[in-house]
Amino acid sequence: MTTSFPPAAAAGLAPLLMPAVAELVPPAWAGYRPLIVEALDGFLGRLSGARLDAIVAAQLELPEDATAAARVVALARACPSLHKLGQVLARDRRLDAQLRVRLQTLESLPPETPAEVWLPLIRAEIGTVPHLEIAPQALAEASVAIVVPFARHGGIAPDARGVFKVLKPGIEAQLAEELAIWAELGDWLEARSAELGLPELPYRETLSGVQGLLLNEIRPETEQAHLAAACRRHAEDPNVLIPQPLEYCTPRLTAMTRIDGDKITEATGHRPRLARALYAALLAQPFWQPQAQTMFHADPHAGNLRVTADGRLAILDWSLVAVLDREARIALVRVVLAALAQDGALFARALAALGRPVREDALRALSAAALAEVRTGRLPGFDWLLSVLDRAATTRALEFPESLVLLRKALFTLAGVVAELDADCGAVPLLLKHAFDARSFDPRGFGPHVFAGDLGTLWLSGLPIAARWWAGYWQDWSGGRLPFLPVPG
Repeated sequence: MTTSFPPAAAAGLAPLLMPAVAELVPPAWAGYRPLIVEALDGFLGRLSGARLDAIVAAQLELPEDATAAARVVALARACPSLHKLGQVLARDRRLDAQLRVRLQTLESLPPETPAEVWLPLIRAEIGTVPHLEIAPQALAEASVAIVVPFARHGGIAPDARGVFKVLKPGIEAQLAEELAIWAELGDWLEARSAELGLPELPYRETLSGVQGLLLNEIRPETEQAHLAAACRRHAEDPNVLIPQPLEYCTPRLTAMTRIDGDKITEATGHRPRLARALYAALLAQPFWQPQAQTMFHADPHAGNLRVTADGRLAILDWSLVAVLDREARIALVRVVLAALAQDGALFARALAALGRPVREDALRALSAAALAEVRTGRLPGFDWLLSVLDRAATTRALEFPESLVLLRKALFTLAGVVAELDADCGAVPLLLKHAFDARSFDPRGFGPHVFAGDLGTLWLSGLPIAARWWAGYWQDWSGGRLPFLPVPG
């Protein structure tokens, strides 16, 4: 019996959209094409009639010969959850190049909502403020908010240039409607995936976990707290700029300093330096924080990353963050060290410390495969670690907590942006450099503690490590996975 989900109810929508969606699924993922099309059809079928009518109208406004990518992007603009998904996928190098280019337009959209809609919302929050001039046109429009510039001249306070970030009218209801549908869709996805004979994936857990984190997009007070924390953390970094929250903030409106600059992927100079600055600011610096918990920017798509006229990196939009505790960061380090040591037991324990083990057989198989990859020449670097975490989730070896699910997606997005700036930029060298940077080195800190303990243990166990390497090589060779026995260097 086929598992069913309500089809789209708007006349004419399915013929317009579904062929476009099917066309854009890469050949390598062809087996997922029916699942993706049916899931999107079911999602649209659960939306309210008024929203479906608006989506149909937007599709009919496109030219008859509009590309499949153009139709999918128009759909994403109408649905905040799909808009956010499009931003995440925009730098995924596994996707079709034409689709990626179209999705990248979702990173920085020109404003469409007229001033008569958003200006009353701002006035309702701040009232009439002397010497404050609000621009008649918005600066940008994101998936859930509109960015409006303002200037303050004269009076007692110093002159200032800033922006208001105001929520789109009705966006809370739209996002709540969509997230509720995706939460319900998780069970259906798992059942339908099994019917189609696809690999088992943790759809329900992933969608349920991300649901709560995405709600931060419509909580201005949360972003204001994140902005203040990010400003404190980067206060002494001359190469990084974070918008400062201003006194006009309210529970429904964020006011912050304005930072002008070019979208980072459109920068014409300093690209290798910017790539290194991205990894340093968004990965290495928070990773080695000595505090019990540290905050990672969880939405690092190119639209949130700017380059100022003097070459500094500006990091915008802190509504979404992932908080990782010290134990999880230690476990990530131990996953890499265990791979270098070819210690399967330590590898499995370190990986299990990142989440809740669900399938011990899958965890053992993943450990064996990951260690074999290292033996056959793949360095246990950033890409390797992300692939290990992805396989742990997709094979259901582990169930990850919400914050780590979000961090995995953020790091994947970050890696895509960095690759466009400098394909040779490696995350691991920057991580190691920052751990022992003379300006931030603290013997009591997280980084030195981990390395002093774990690397010291590995140094003392050199002979068992060599034995494990050679035993693994023998298994690979006898199993036909190696044409010769290389010497570990």
